[in-house]
Amino acid sequence: MFYFFIAVGILIAAVALILLVGPRVLKALQKREAEIAIRTFRIQREQLEAKFFDVASRLGKPRDLRWLDCDWLERVTFGREVESGLLTAFVAINIRFEAVEGGDMEDVEAVGMVRDAAAMFHYRNGSWGTGGRALFNMNPADALERLNDQYEPIEIAG
Repeated sequence: MFYFFIAVGILIAAVALILLVGPRVLKALQKREAEIAIRTFRIQREQLEAKFFDVASRLGKPRDLRWLDCDWLERVTFGREVESGLLTAFVAINIRFEAVEGGDMEDVEAVGMVRDAAAMFHYRNGSWGTGGRALFNMNPADALERLNDQYEPIEIAG
């Protein structure tokens, strides 16, 4: 019976240690993953930009507009999706469109105006990708702030 109490005591101490140290270890692992992801994003940014334009221009959004050009700006904000932990990059872009012939936007003057947006990229299974999603009328900081219930900011050094 004595050994039973010792075993229970050791088990309780182990569980307490895991509960105390576990969150710190998880945070350290998340920080390390973010550092690697951000470094990788910077290295691959040019290819990711090209992929974004390719995917986004084929989505048909906004409706009746054809993507002409994306000017990529320096601003990038990184966040982590609260529910899944998915790392996300929000990149500032200026987009130009033209109306699709015969579409509803053909006679709209504002079609030719440059649109500000934040392009979204996600880091999954050790690599960056994009679904071509652009958050219009937002810069990266605005996007993260407006989506603060879905994303938490990642503080980066350098």
